[in-house]
Amino acid sequence: MTTQKFNVTGMTCASCSSHVEKAVQKLDGVESASVNLLANSMSVTFDGGKLSEADIVEAVAKAGYGASPAFQKGEKKPSPQSPAAHTAAELKSMKLRLIVSFSCLIPLFYISMGHMMGLPLPHFFHGTENAMTFALTQFLLTLPILYVNRSYFENGFKTLFRGAPTMDALIAIGSSAAMVYGIFAIYQIGYGLGHGDMELAASYVMDLYFESAAMILALITLGKYLETRSKGRTSDAITKLLDLAPKTATVLRNGEEVVIPVEEVVVGDTFLVRPGASIPVDGVVEDGFSSVDEAAITGESIPVEKNSGDRVIAATVNKGGFLTCRATKVGDDTTLSQIIRLVEDAAGSKAPIAKMADRVSAVFVPAVIGIALVATIVWLILGYSFSFALSIGISVLVISCPCALGLATPVAIMVGTGKGAEHGILIKSAEALEIAHTVKTVVLDKTGTITEGKPSVTDILPAEGFDEAQLLQIAASLEKPSEHPLAEAIVEEAERRSLRLLEVSGFAAIPGQGVEVTMEQTRRFAGNLKMMRERGVSLGEFDARAEALAEDGKTPLFFAQDTQLLGVIAVADTVKPTSAAAIGELSEMGIDVVMLTGDNSRTAEAIRRRLGLKSVVAEVLPQDKEAKIAELQQGGHRVAMVGDGINDAPALARADVGIAIGAGTDIAIESADIVLMRSDLLDVVSAIQLSRRVITNIKENLFWAFFYNSIGIPLAAGVFFTALGWKLNPMFAAAAMSLSSVSVVSNALRLKWFKPKYRTALGQQAVAAASAAAVTACPVMVEETQERRETMKKLMHIEGMSCGHCSARVEKALGALDGVSASVDLEAKTATVTLSAAVSDEALTAAVTEAGYTVTGIEEVA
Repeated sequence: MTTQKFNVTGMTCASCSSHVEKAVQKLDGVESASVNLLANSMSVTFDGGKLSEADIVEAVAKAGYGASPAFQKGEKKPSPQSPAAHTAAELKSMKLRLIVSFSCLIPLFYISMGHMMGLPLPHFFHGTENAMTFALTQFLLTLPILYVNRSYFENGFKTLFRGAPTMDALIAIGSSAAMVYGIFAIYQIGYGLGHGDMELAASYVMDLYFESAAMILALITLGKYLETRSKGRTSDAITKLLDLAPKTATVLRNGEEVVIPVEEVVVGDTFLVRPGASIPVDGVVEDGFSSVDEAAITGESIPVEKNSGDRVIAATVNKGGFLTCRATKVGDDTTLSQIIRLVEDAAGSKAPIAKMADRVSAVFVPAVIGIALVATIVWLILGYSFSFALSIGISVLVISCPCALGLATPVAIMVGTGKGAEHGILIKSAEALEIAHTVKTVVLDKTGTITEGKPSVTDILPAEGFDEAQLLQIAASLEKPSEHPLAEAIVEEAERRSLRLLEVSGFAAIPGQGVEVTMEQTRRFAGNLKMMRERGVSLGEFDARAEALAEDGKTPLFFAQDTQLLGVIAVADTVKPTSAAAIGELSEMGIDVVMLTGDNSRTAEAIRRRLGLKSVVAEVLPQDKEAKIAELQQGGHRVAMVGDGINDAPALARADVGIAIGAGTDIAIESADIVLMRSDLLDVVSAIQLSRRVITNIKENLFWAFFYNSIGIPLAAGVFFTALGWKLNPMFAAAAMSLSSVSVVSNALRLKWFKPKYRTALGQQAVAAASAAAVTACPVMVEETQERRETMKKLMHIEGMSCGHCSARVEKALGALDGVSASVDLEAKTATVTLSAAVSDEALTAAVTEAGYTVTGIEEVA
């Protein structure tokens, strides 16, 4: 199966998108077709052996619309464009139509309705003898409005004749009926004046209806203009992401810095990132130190330190130091491009709740045309004038536009998925967004999800005569040659404390026990309780203390010299700072939380006690995780699974909603429905709260769309006229229809102010701590990188200097730059430049060149 995206033109309402979908889905070989009315696009999954792209385009054309592949097979997919760019031309055209429409409508309205309001009219409009002037002036003022808004007639009658009428068909029929009746009235006026029948002429002067036809078109165009502007705001998240992407990159080619378009960067290129610049592509730091603001991608407000070997992400911002990086992912493979693609796909997909609106829209327009005809005939039968009955029919046609119904779901989905992306929550489909609000059980993997995923030192218990630093120094020296993860944790802790490691020799690993080395001409040991007992080491009170550590889910490691115990260091996979707060918030929301782990029962029980979990399933084999999810589902639970590893992929796929930790494996992320870029469990809470808000918003939109039509259609049909005297003028019907669409979009835009709300004290403390860290992190990092910049030196190779005056001139030219001091070596033809601020090589070169000398090279020196 092949999935291809198509651009679709000519769609104006939900009926349009429904007809396009049906036309494509009827084709043999099409598995699915989903039309995005907001983006004017369609995604089709089809069998390439049975069907071609041309066949799909032809099917759309037969339905009365235009289509073209978003990109051709074999071609490189073009860089995504901002959604705002897609609507700019449409808004420009609508603006011109509005100017022309209202420029003609205002005098038309004054002429046709002014006398009813007591406004003065020119004398040549007065009296029956001037009736033809009065009528033709209105007709001529209406023609420009009809012309600039002719698309309603072109699209409307095309779909009507194809047996698939849309909103444009309702507008076209309604305004055409008013125009035809107006022209008929002109002929009647002319006949009356020509035959001296002044009474006949006078009777039709007030039944022209040109202002109704013009007002309908103008108001609907105004509503469409406001609606399009509002819809443009629904994709702000994608626009912001696209705007973040840098357009150029500074790369090293043949030893020289070259600025190239970011599209030309290839995997393996070395690129440079200066302070304040955006990182152009995904890569790995090869040299340098800095802090990088990743908030736009991960939602994490605290800048992240980057050292040699660390990964950097495209579109994140380098806050301080100078980084030299190697490109690992470029073009469509970068994290930013993948995020944009996920958000676009999710916004274009359909939630199950949208199917109801689609079914209604499919029969809505034909039903409305039927109601309008029946209403017109009924009022004629009741003895009312044709003019009265016609106005009833036009009002029904105009007020019943299905736009509000069709927009109710997609605008909320688009804003919701975009808002999720802003918070580092990538929702891969509208279905996942909808289902998440029904989740009643959340299953959490332990390692890497609840915990950090790697061991670290938690307790240091030195024996009498030693302090923590001494014990850790000895322990790290013992464990340094080992490759065991627990040994790495101890060595990392020693390095963090800047402890100098001691020389060791005769390293020997004893399987199942620990290690043995010679240090300072003494045999020393590091291992478990079994090793200590076999070596005859006296443990004393440390036996009980080690047992308490083990009960708490930690692994105690003993260190000894001959038979003397030096102390105990406990190592554990520590719980993430926000895990307890997230579990508390989920419980407060009425959601059961289950921890699922392959770890031993003792460790799992310790984690359960610490986090206040009610349910833990331990010692689960990877292949059994999926079965456990299925078991919960069979018990009537709607289950969300949160995991990060390869062994979590089947469980993520089995769950009703699979949620992958962003720092996890690609396989886990591929299997999940939602991806948490920050690897923070509090984002699970945010995702479920966002789902609940979006679904509430959709239900509000659908309610108002149905309520509006259920009240508007009977009112327009004149149901209340005989009893209450209520009759809806076609002009007010047009205004009401436009207002309904704008109100639905405006309601969806309220989601842009979504913020997760935490009820527990732990949740509120976690947010406060993150905010405080964000405020303090930047100044600290900038201060650190500032110190590095103060010691940054560069060596400039300069040709053309021949005497002391030359060297003095060069020093003066360089010293004139802010943050630069220079010392020239005339014999070596070099200048050593010390930088206390970010000064580019181009600025240094320009200063020397202006002084009359030539720079042949610049290099950094320690």
